[in-house]
Amino acid sequence: MFEWIVQNLGTIIVATVLIAVIALIIVCRIRAKKRGESSCGCKCSECGSCTACHNKNKVDKS
Repeated sequence: MFEWIVQNLGTIIVATVLIAVIALIIVCRIRAKKRGESSCGCKCSECGSCTACHNKNKVDKS
């Protein structure tokens, strides 16, 4: 078992880093969604096509 881990150490490290990065991205998107930010990160009041990607009731008209 230990020999297998040593032989595949590079793959294990890369996979662990990728899983951590993906988990961080998911956590950041969930937090942004809870704060009410849009998924595109833009200000919808300045966007010409804001009605195409957001409900009209949720669009900030300030």
